[in-house]
Amino acid sequence: MEREDSPKNMQPLFDTILEYIPAPEGDPERGTQVLVSTIDYNEYVGRIGVGKVDNGTIKVGQDVVIVNYHDPSKVKKVKVSKLYEYEGLKKVEVQEATIGSIVAFSGIEDIHIGDTLCAPDRPEAIPFQKISEPTLSMNFCVNDSPLAGKEGKWVTSRHLRDRLFRELNTDVSLRVEETDTTEAFKVSGRGELHLSILIETMRREGYEFAVSKAQVIFKKGKNGEKLEPMERAVVDVPDEFSGTVIEKLSSRKGELLGMSTVSGGYTRLEFSIPARGLIGYRGEFMTDTKGNGILNTIFDDYGPYKGDISFRKQGSLIAFEGGETVTYGLYNAQERGTLFIGPGEQVYAGMVVGQSGKGEDIELNVCKRKQMTNTRSSSADEALRLTPPKILSL
Repeated sequence: MEREDSPKNMQPLFDTILEYIPAPEGDPERGTQVLVSTIDYNEYVGRIGVGKVDNGTIKVGQDVVIVNYHDPSKVKKVKVSKLYEYEGLKKVEVQEATIGSIVAFSGIEDIHIGDTLCAPDRPEAIPFQKISEPTLSMNFCVNDSPLAGKEGKWVTSRHLRDRLFRELNTDVSLRVEETDTTEAFKVSGRGELHLSILIETMRREGYEFAVSKAQVIFKKGKNGEKLEPMERAVVDVPDEFSGTVIEKLSSRKGELLGMSTVSGGYTRLEFSIPARGLIGYRGEFMTDTKGNGILNTIFDDYGPYKGDISFRKQGSLIAFEGGETVTYGLYNAQERGTLFIGPGEQVYAGMVVGQSGKGEDIELNVCKRKQMTNTRSSSADEALRLTPPKILSL
């Protein structure tokens, strides 16, 4: 029910904003300064820089200079061909914008996040946090399995190459490199989540491809020593699981930096751990903490190589023949390990369908159907119960 004293429009909100939110600071009489904070892309006009006007004004047709706080050698003269401001979610073309305005501009090909557009007579770069370099890489390959071409719409190496290089227009932390073969491309990103989002986005767009095992990117120090990316991991777990988590992360070369008690019976653990030690750990972590743990990680720095990490060697469950999986075959197979698939899925001979509980590979017939006979037992009509399959992420 509407109150009698409730406002009839948004005016009180606007008045409150004007009263409490400070106005943009800057000098409208000073030379132009626009810091590029994000990049958009349009196939008709190319790269579009987006940022706030910090000083002066920016106009269509204006000659400006691109400089970068972290790269003093970058000085490039360009011209603003089109200028936009935002109204809601739409871009509206304008001829001029002044301090405080969020603008988008096109016509500049070599524009990146962190660049500053300046007046030619006063090329001063605005300080900006440096974009982090990739720490994890994997190969994106054309799918050459027997099931190739049955799920995706775009399957060739040309489609894959065009899509990956198009992603570079807006994702400044991504790197894409050609390999020795035209069927594979090396893609480097900031971590598991970064590459996982790209993989899932491409899958939803209809691209079909295979990916290799993720690997961290090593560097060499000043004295030639091997360096690897280190992560700062903060873990909140119920008290009874803290010992298990410490044991698991320590075996992955994690170093416990601190431990404290938080409310609700939780313990907070802080680790310094190699990025390669976290690959594949999240699923194991959720199992160990019964879904109650919270794991947050952030890139710390490159540090000395921590040595080899011994992961538990487990075998694979392998499909004996191709076809469509059925409940009867899966029911008998699930006793041998953890399955990755459910009923009604297409498999081919030699396909890995699960993880064995032992250190050896086991071949199974997951397409096996129950033989029909004239005799019936008391338990013949009981439903076979399958354990939910383990859904793999990156």
